[in-house]
Amino acid sequence: MIPYCSICWDIDKVKLLDQRQLPREEIYLEITDYREIIEAIRTLAIRGAPAIGVAAAMGAALGALALKTEDPKEFADQFGDICREIAAARPTAVNLFWALDRVQAVARAHAGEPVAQVKERLVAEAQVMLKEDETINRHMGQAGQVVIPEGARVLTHCNTGALATGAYGTALGVMRAAWEAGKRFSVWVDETRPLLQGARLTTWELGKIGIPYTLIPDGAAAAVMSKGLVDLAIVGADRIAANGDTANKIGTYGVAVLCHHHGIPFYVAAPLSTFDFSIPDGSHIPVEERAGAEVTHLWGQPLAPADAAALNLAFDVTPNELIAGIITEKGVMRPPYSSSLKPYRHGKD
Repeated sequence: MIPYCSICWDIDKVKLLDQRQLPREEIYLEITDYREIIEAIRTLAIRGAPAIGVAAAMGAALGALALKTEDPKEFADQFGDICREIAAARPTAVNLFWALDRVQAVARAHAGEPVAQVKERLVAEAQVMLKEDETINRHMGQAGQVVIPEGARVLTHCNTGALATGAYGTALGVMRAAWEAGKRFSVWVDETRPLLQGARLTTWELGKIGIPYTLIPDGAAAAVMSKGLVDLAIVGADRIAANGDTANKIGTYGVAVLCHHHGIPFYVAAPLSTFDFSIPDGSHIPVEERAGAEVTHLWGQPLAPADAAALNLAFDVTPNELIAGIITEKGVMRPPYSSSLKPYRHGKD
C-alpha cells in the first residue's frame, strides 16, 4: 500500500493532502467547514476530477452537519443552498456535479426521517463514494493495463494518480496495475505548465510506486516522439461528452495531435462518472479560465513583465477521432464511440 491518500473522512472532519505543497512538503489539511472544501477545490489543494467529486460529497456532508435546524423542509432548503455553493467551485470537472446530485438524491430519498438521521446518511454516503472510487479505479487499472506492453515507453500529461482520485488513480492507475502485474516499462512525464502537476505530482507518485520515469518540458513531447521513443500515451479526463470528445488539462489536445501525426496510440482513462451524456460533443463542455497570474508567476515570483497579458485556459478538448480507446471500469471502449458507449448512456442523461 502507498502510505498517502488525497482525501479521507476522519470522525467529524475531512483530511486532505495539500497538493499545492508537494513535493516540498507532505501536509494534510484538517477541514471542518464546507467553505474550506470550496476553497481547497478552487485553489487546487485538491484536484483531479474523481477527487473533486469525493471532496464535493464530503463538503456537502460537512455543511449538513453544521446546520442547526431540525425542521426537515428547512434542512432540505439549506442543504440545497450548500450544494449550489459547492457546485460553483469549478466548472469543468463533471464529477463535481455528479457527486452533488448523488448526495442530494440521498437527502431527498430520506426527507421524511429525522434531520439527525439524514445527516448520518449523508456522511455515510460520502464515505461510500470514496470506497467506490478506489474499487472503480482498480477495475479500470486491470481493464486498461492490457494496452501497456512489456518494455513500453509511455507518455502522460498532468497528474492522474491516487492524488487525483479517492485512491489508486486513473491513467496512472492503469500504469500502476501494469507494474503490479509484473510488466516493466518507463514513463515520459510532461511537466504540465503552468502549475507543473506533472513535474510536482506525477513524478512524486511514480517515485513512490517505483516506476522509472523521465521528466520532460511540455515542448519536448514532439521531439521525443519524432525520435521513436514513445510507444503510447495515456491521460486522464475531467469531462467526456457523449461522442467521446474529452476535456482534460490544457496541453492534452496538443499531445493527442502529436500522437496522431506520429502514429502513436493515444488513450484516455476515466470512470463512467466522468462521462456527461447530456451533451452531444466537446463544444458543449465549459472550459475553465483561471487567473493569468498562474502563467505570469511561479511560487509567487514574477516570470514576466508586470503588465504582461496572459490567457490561462485550464483545459482543452480532444476530439474523439484522435483517441484510440477510452479506458473505463467496464473495459476499453473503442471507436466508434457512438456504439461502444451506448450501453452506458442509460441513467446518465
